[in-house]
Amino acid sequence: MLRKLITAAVAASTVGGFALLGPAAPAGAAPQAGVGQDAAASRVPTFDGLTELMIQRIVIGDDVAASKYFSGKPVDDPVREQQILDSVRQSAVQLGIDPDSTAEFFQAQIDASKVVQRGLLAYWAAHPDKAPTSGPDLNVIREKLDALTTQLLAELVRVDDLRQTGLRCNISLVVATATAEIRHHLDPLHRQAVRTAATTIC
Repeated sequence: MLRKLITAAVAASTVGGFALLGPAAPAGAAPQAGVGQDAAASRVPTFDGLTELMIQRIVIGDDVAASKYFSGKPVDDPVREQQILDSVRQSAVQLGIDPDSTAEFFQAQIDASKVVQRGLLAYWAAHPDKAPTSGPDLNVIREKLDALTTQLLAELVRVDDLRQTGLRCNISLVVATATAEIRHHLDPLHRQAVRTAATTIC
């Protein structure tokens, strides 16, 4: 089921990409200044979409931490983690991107979530008055994470070529992550998580 959702998401993003081009100009019509350049610029890949989804996943780590604060479950969940990595490897093969690179990317996302979880749990242990008063259902949280996995895979397909461009990849990543951190007003803990999540992109 997850792989079907992934395939549908990728197809939808592809259709959306063509929609940006707009209707073809009538034969013999004079070209409009700047239209071709604007359309071409809109198709230049960036990491904006990928970093936005990464941060959404990192922020969900707050809810995971709250759930584990009340349940007493450990931060590490090797069985769940392996299930995620096995699933994204299979999806990567179907989507035509490298399964090893894809698994490394998602391992980084898992590690980034752990940065947030460990940081918050340590803070709440030292400051019980700042701890959450209720814990979200972990199963509901995982449904959100599964949906984000689908979206992240679709973005990895879209930026696959950009990830292979060396210096350009690094510069694009720095710009995208810095912009996203400012937009979301991230604190030092969540900025550290973003750096962890971004380690395997380029």
